[in-house]
Amino acid sequence: MTEKTYVTPSGTIHYWVNEISSGRGALVFLPGLTADHRLFERQIEAFAGEYRVLTWDAPGHAASRPFKLDFSLMDKAAWLHEILEREGITRPVLIGQSMGGYVSQCFLERYPGEAAGFVSIDSAPLKRCYVTGFEIWALKNTEPMYRAFPWKMLRSIGIKGCSETAYGRSLMEYFIDSYTKDEYCRLSGHGMKLLAEAMEADLPYVIDCPAVLICGEKDQAGSAKSYNRRWTKKEGLPMFWIRDAGHNSNTDKPEEVNRIIREFVEKVKENLQ
Repeated sequence: MTEKTYVTPSGTIHYWVNEISSGRGALVFLPGLTADHRLFERQIEAFAGEYRVLTWDAPGHAASRPFKLDFSLMDKAAWLHEILEREGITRPVLIGQSMGGYVSQCFLERYPGEAAGFVSIDSAPLKRCYVTGFEIWALKNTEPMYRAFPWKMLRSIGIKGCSETAYGRSLMEYFIDSYTKDEYCRLSGHGMKLLAEAMEADLPYVIDCPAVLICGEKDQAGSAKSYNRRWTKKEGLPMFWIRDAGHNSNTDKPEEVNRIIREFVEKVKENLQ
């Protein structure tokens, strides 16, 4: 994987892409809030030899700092689109974990017909009908709530609440320890505020491509499990529950998640370019 940069008005985004030209299409891996591209290292290992693969440190995260926290989820989707255009990637499969799944849905909304598929990993729907007014209020007030916790406790919650395995927790520990408490609270608060604003926009967020939902059976992040149950029931999207996996199910059970991704990509391969 080659590290590259893309300059925006708010800061510089760092992303990684391989140079393979297999003609089998492209997979775009989008990590969740406070995590970075290494969240998908087991997926990159599995797929980079067969497909064009791209991942990033999302704006404001890890190497993509310093970065002004003045952007929206749609801005992130637009920057992602520009990066893909620069790399000559069309009709990718978007694979988003948690916040990465929300970015994917904004991409689908803004650029209809441009994705070959969407894999949601421990994410949830952006449609306004799935959330209550109180949930939106809580999202907007994440930063002060986080600041009320001692850093040691907040750090422990972030590590243990996202993963059920030593490997997954070691990754989260690495991610979180790259921030100060102030940085972590500001970044988390900004991310949740963006999510609330995207929901309040009440856009259609139509998933106009084949999609599959993946969620850990032990996911403790908010109401992720409840949202996924309603999402699959309401919209008929295939749902896979990952046993003994938490919010970062792709790190807790990488072989199982990779198998689901592989089978899904094979089903949509005629749409890949």
